[in-house]
Amino acid sequence: MIVETTTALPQDADADTVVIGLLEGEKIHHDVDGVLNGLVSAGEAKAKHRHLAVGHAGAKRWVLVGLGERGQLDGERVRVAAASALGRARELGARRLCWEVPHKVGPEIAAAIVEGTVLSGYRFDRFKGKPPEEPAGVEALVVSAHDDLSDVVAETEIVARAVNAARDLQNTPPNEMTPRHLADAARALGKLEGVTVEIEGREGLERLGMGSFACVARGSHEEPALITLDYDPPSADATSPVLGLVGKAVTFDTGGISIKPASKMSEMKFDMSGGAAVLGAIEAIAELKLPVRVVAVVGATENMPSGHAVKPGDVVTAANGTTIEVINTDAEGRLVLADCLTHAVNQGAERLVDIATLTGAIITALGNAHAGLFSDDDDWAAAVDAAAAATGEIVWRLPLHADYAKALESETADVMNINESRKAGSSVAAQFLQRFTGNVPWAHLDIAGTAWGAGKPYASKGGSGWGVRLLVELARSLAR
Repeated sequence: MIVETTTALPQDADADTVVIGLLEGEKIHHDVDGVLNGLVSAGEAKAKHRHLAVGHAGAKRWVLVGLGERGQLDGERVRVAAASALGRARELGARRLCWEVPHKVGPEIAAAIVEGTVLSGYRFDRFKGKPPEEPAGVEALVVSAHDDLSDVVAETEIVARAVNAARDLQNTPPNEMTPRHLADAARALGKLEGVTVEIEGREGLERLGMGSFACVARGSHEEPALITLDYDPPSADATSPVLGLVGKAVTFDTGGISIKPASKMSEMKFDMSGGAAVLGAIEAIAELKLPVRVVAVVGATENMPSGHAVKPGDVVTAANGTTIEVINTDAEGRLVLADCLTHAVNQGAERLVDIATLTGAIITALGNAHAGLFSDDDDWAAAVDAAAAATGEIVWRLPLHADYAKALESETADVMNINESRKAGSSVAAQFLQRFTGNVPWAHLDIAGTAWGAGKPYASKGGSGWGVRLLVELARSLAR
C-alpha cells in the first residue's frame, strides 16, 4: 500500500473512495451536493464509534465512519475506526482510498489514520498455495488535510511498516524462523545508516561466560544466536543516555524437559515476539534517523528436550557470576534474558527495557488489553508508560517488591529460576531479571498477552508486532 498526502479537498483527491470520520453533533464540512449530511440527517450515518455507512456523490464512493464525541477522540479510537473503514472499502473494491483528517485535531490523529490503515492492511499469505478468495487490496492511502502533513505521514508509515516486518518474523513457521534465520534478518538491518550488527553462536556464548543463555540452547541441534545491534548515528546527542533494548527470541519453546502440553504448542513459535519487536524498532529508529544511541540485544534459541538438554535441578552460572538452580526448564526466557541484560549493560546501555513473552501469569492478570510493566526506577517507568500511552500499546505497572525476591531463594545456588508455587508469577520473574541489570534504570515489559491473537481490529490474528511503536516512541522521547 502506497501512502500519500494532499492538501486538496477530499472530493478533488486522486481516489475512488473517500473516508469521512463523523463526530457527535458536528456536520461534514466538505459535503457534496448535500448528500453526505443527508445520510446523517436520515440516520443512515451515525457518529457512534465504528458505525459505517456508504454513499455516492460526484464521481466518488464515500464511507462515513463514526468517531464518537470529540472529547473522547484519541489515536486508538481512530486506529480502530480506520481498520473498520478499510475493511468496508475492501469489500467495495476500492483501490485508492482517501481519508480526510478531522478538522481541528493534532497530528497524532493523522498518524493514527495511517497506522490503522497500514496495520489492518497486513496479510501473511507466504505459505498459501492458492491466493485467498477475497477482494483485491487497497493500493494507496491518500491523507487529505488543510495543512501539509507529509512529514508526519512519512514518519508514521516508516514505523507502521516496521511493525508489519516484525509481524512477518512472528508469523513465519518455526522450521523457517530458526535462530539463524532471525540472525539473518538482523544482519539485513546492517545496511541501514548507523547500524552495526554482531552475531555470536554457541561457542561465543561459552566464551562470554553466558552459562544461563547457553543452557537453554543445549537441547537443540539449532545454533543459538546472540544478536547485538548498535545504532550510533552521526547525529546522536552525546548528552542523551544510551538506550538498551533487550528482546527474548525463543523461536520455538517446547518447555524443554519440563515439556508443555500439546494443546496450542504450535503457538510457541510466537515466543520470539520480544526479539521481533526489538528488530522492528531498530529498523524504524534507523530509518527515522533519530539522534539517539541505541544498543539492542536479542537472545535467539530454541528450547528443546534431548539428551543434551538442561535438566531440572541443574546449576548454571550467568555472565555476571550469579549461580542459578534451574527448577523448571520451561522458565527459560528469564535464563536467556539474564545474560542478554548483562551484555547490554556491558555494551554501554544507560537505560534498559527488556520485552518478552515471559509469563502466562500476566495473561491471567491483565488479559490481552495491557502488557505488564515492571521497573526499579520511577522516572524511567513514567517514560515507558508515556510512550505506551502515546502509541496505544498500553501497559499496567505491577509491583516489584523485595518480598518477591524471597520466593527465588535457593538452598543450592544463589537463586533459582522459578518458584513452583507460581504465586505472583510475573512479579517473581521480574525480580529474577532485576539481578542482571547492573543498577542501570530498567523496565521490563511482559507481553505474553499482547504479542499475538490480541484481537485488535488492526491486528486481529497472528503476531501483532506489539512493542515496536512503543520502543520507537521511547527512543524519540530520549532524542528530544
